[in-house]
Amino acid sequence: MPTPIRITIGFVSLDAALDDTPCARAIAGLLPLRAPVSAWGDEFYFTVPVAMGPDTTSTTEVEAGDIGYWPPGSAFTIFFGPTPLSTDDRPVPASAVNRVGKVNGDARLLRTVKGAAEIRIERA
Repeated sequence: MPTPIRITIGFVSLDAALDDTPCARAIAGLLPLRAPVSAWGDEFYFTVPVAMGPDTTSTTEVEAGDIGYWPPGSAFTIFFGPTPLSTDDRPVPASAVNRVGKVNGDARLLRTVKGAAEIRIERA
């Protein structure tokens, strides 16, 4: 079963769901999370204490609203628009990410809180 979550950055809160995969379940087991957040274009990311390699969901093909786990940096990622590697309006990760979930609704709202210092992820 997917795990419903709430993502809060600054004044924006979005509902999302983590998938039912080993990587997503490992992240869900850490909830709630509160961490300093960084941005790379229209992608927020932060390190999580999960050590997993690429899995069957691993891809560089992501869309705004996709939530991923980036194995090289042990990072939780939320894509909401173009990144520095993009050639159009679709995000492109630095390298393959494991897909671990999806934002419900318009992830582009996260653009309004770029520069925020902290992110919170909790069960919804």
